[in-house]
Amino acid sequence: MRIVSLLAGLLVLGACGSAPRPTPEPAPEAAREAARPAQPGPARDDRPAIVAFGDSLTAGFGADAGKSYPDFLQQELDRRGLRYRVVNAGISGETTTDALARLSTVSALKPVVVIVEFGGNDGLRGLPVSTTRSNLDQIVVGLKDSGAAVLLAGMTLPPNYGPEYIASFQRVYSDLAAKDKVALIPFLLEGVAGTSRMQRDGLHPTADGNRLVAATVMRYLQALLRN
Repeated sequence: MRIVSLLAGLLVLGACGSAPRPTPEPAPEAAREAARPAQPGPARDDRPAIVAFGDSLTAGFGADAGKSYPDFLQQELDRRGLRYRVVNAGISGETTTDALARLSTVSALKPVVVIVEFGGNDGLRGLPVSTTRSNLDQIVVGLKDSGAAVLLAGMTLPPNYGPEYIASFQRVYSDLAAKDKVALIPFLLEGVAGTSRMQRDGLHPTADGNRLVAATVMRYLQALLRN
């Protein structure tokens, strides 16, 4: 229960027929503060947006703040003198169904490129591949219709999910990239999965792993950039 504390302290100054009290002058420090010019707010960042749209792999789960792959991607763009701002739109735990529900939020950012990284949580939960395929298709088409170029990040699953399910899952990405004519990263965690660059859970990269993921993304992203 929210408790709202109301403090009423209404003071009636003066009475009928009495002289009004003079308004006190501000203290010297208060006067100096009032005389200072207002400080400008942060400058508006008008660089075209690249949105990293994904789940925990994009959000940087388990890594220190500033160590997600979108953070390292921004550093690489800056190093190359490419004037783009990377927006991290990753939310841990999301499925393709969750992503589809917030598609309009991402489109509203008017991105020039969207890096789509979803499906891993669908696969880990054993959801029907047909559902993952349909959702990703709608996401990619919706983003393209909004004017954004799309870079689709391919994923795979641990071997205990069985070769048939894994093969069907992996085909979703290559099939959609061909059908919807978008760029494809064959495997986002190339050179990271199964190495010491993964955290102890075996699912999420370390900071060093995220740096390598950013380098992988950059290889495919640069062809979509205007400068």
